[in-house]
Amino acid sequence: MTRISEPAAVVPPRQLPQHARLKPDDVVRVGLVGVRGRPLRACLSSLGIAIGIGALIAIVGITAGSQAHINDQLDKVGTNLLTATAGQNLFGDRTELPAESVGMVNRIGPVQSVSAVGAVAGTTVHRSDKTDQRDGSGITVQATRLDLLDTIGGAVGKGSWLNAATARYPAVVLGSIAAQRLGIDTIGVSAYLSGRWFTVVGVLKTIPLAPEIDRSALIGWQAAKAFGFDGHPSTIYARTTNEMVNSVHDVLARTINPQQPSDVTVSRPSDALVAALAVKSTFTPMLVGLGGVALLVGGIGIANTMVISVLERRSEIGLRRALGASRGQIKLQFLTESVTLSAMGGVGGIALGLAISVGWAIRQHWPVTLPSEAVLAAVAAACCIGATAGLYPASRAARTPPTESLNAHG
Repeated sequence: MTRISEPAAVVPPRQLPQHARLKPDDVVRVGLVGVRGRPLRACLSSLGIAIGIGALIAIVGITAGSQAHINDQLDKVGTNLLTATAGQNLFGDRTELPAESVGMVNRIGPVQSVSAVGAVAGTTVHRSDKTDQRDGSGITVQATRLDLLDTIGGAVGKGSWLNAATARYPAVVLGSIAAQRLGIDTIGVSAYLSGRWFTVVGVLKTIPLAPEIDRSALIGWQAAKAFGFDGHPSTIYARTTNEMVNSVHDVLARTINPQQPSDVTVSRPSDALVAALAVKSTFTPMLVGLGGVALLVGGIGIANTMVISVLERRSEIGLRRALGASRGQIKLQFLTESVTLSAMGGVGGIALGLAISVGWAIRQHWPVTLPSEAVLAAVAAACCIGATAGLYPASRAARTPPTESLNAHG
C-alpha cells in the first residue's frame, strides 16, 4: 500500500526590517555630531553667515535710526518755515532787503510769525584780544530780533536769550558751533568782537532748520549799530500755516521787494531734511545688497564645509546605511547639520548687528529703532541659506552605496 506523504509546510520568506523613524530629538542629536566633533571648523563656517547677517541688521538698524531722527526733527521744527535772503542783481552785486520788509511780510495773512537777522559786515569774533584778529574762525556776527527763537523753533542750551535790556548792551548769544570753535562752555565769560568786549549770556542748542545760526554770534539790533549796522535784514524767517506754505512761498519775494522780486531768494529749510531722508532711503537697497553678497559668500563657505564633511565621514555613512538607515535619514542628518551651522551664524550675526546699530544710535543721539521684521527676516534667511547650502552635500551622502562607503578606509 502506497503511503502518501504530507505536503511540506511552506515557510514564508523572511521580511527585511523596516526603517526606524527618527524622532525630532534623534534628528537633532545625529545632526549635531559633526558640529560637536569639529567645533573650530563649525565656528569658522558660521562666521561668514554671522558677518552677512550682522551687516544686514546693522544697515537696517542704522538707516531706521537715522530716518527716525530726521522725522523727529521735522515733527519738532515743522515744515512750514520759509527763509528769504538777499540775492544778487544782474551785475553780480549783493543786494539788500528793505528795512521795512519784516513788517511787510507780517501782513501776509497765513504768516503766523516773522523774524529776521542782519549780518554785521566786517566784524570778527575771538576768544581773546591776543589772537590774530584777521582770523574770523568762520563765525558771523549777526544782529537779531528778540522773537527769532520762537519763529525758527530754536532753544537755549545754557544761559538765557536776549531780552529788551540786554539787546541794548554788549551781550552776545552764541550758536552751538560758534561756542565750540571759541572754546566757550560757560556763561558770563567775555568774547572779543572787533575791538569790543561782549558778555556771553547764552549758548543755543543746534537748530536743524537754521544751520547758519549755529555758526553765528547774535547781538541785539540796537547794540549792532555800534558796528555801523544799517538796520537792513540779511535773512527773514517766516512761519506760516501748514496748508498755505506753498502759497506764501510764491508771494514772499514780491512782498519783500515788489520792484525787484528776483533779487530775493526764498527757500524752505525743511526741504534739505526731506532730501537727506530721500538720499538715505536711496542708498539703503544698495547697502543691503552688499550685505546680501556677504551672506551669499557665507553660504558658499558652509556648502564647502559640508562637502568636505561628507567625504571625511564616508565610513560613518556606510555603517549607518548597513544598520538600516534610509537615504532620507542620511540626507536629513546632513541637512540638519548645515542648518545648524547657518543658524549659529544667524544668531551671532543678529547679536553683532544689534550691538552695532544700538551703539551707533546712542553715539549719534538717535532714537534706537529696529524693525522686528528685519530680525525675523534674518532668521529666515539664515535657515534658508543653510538648507540650500547643505542640499547638494546631503544628497551626495544619501546616494553613496553602503559597500563603497564601508570600503573607504579598507
